[in-house]
Amino acid sequence: MTITLVVLGLLLVLVVVALWYSLRWVRMRRGGGVSVALRWSPDSARAGWHLGLGRYEGESFAWYRVWSLRTGPDRVFERDALEIADRRDPSGSEAYAVPAGSTVLRCESDTQEAIEIAMGPGALTGFLSWLESAPPGHRIRRAS
Repeated sequence: MTITLVVLGLLLVLVVVALWYSLRWVRMRRGGGVSVALRWSPDSARAGWHLGLGRYEGESFAWYRVWSLRTGPDRVFERDALEIADRRDPSGSEAYAVPAGSTVLRCESDTQEAIEIAMGPGALTGFLSWLESAPPGHRIRRAS
């Protein structure tokens, strides 16, 4: 009897967590989120890709990890601090870890470590447009 209650309790917890993740994902997508894979410290041999959703929040790009209990963003990047240093196609097994048809951008910043961000064609167009469309009076950083 007690084992049955424990198993039912665990199943209930799993269902609630799965439902919470599903609703979080749908709510963020409807709120303007785009599928993005992110890799920080890309020069490290142990750096791996992490799936998430990116959202444009004014002057910043907020990235939320898919499998996280955190309600806020895991990483936030300011528009005027980001600079695209390189652009490439995924290589080798990377193609399986990033959204389909992705392009990988290496972004550098004066205030944060280098990152690589991978996104599909539609998300990439939106990201580049957002990055280059600074409000009047703001300086746009470009790679040399």
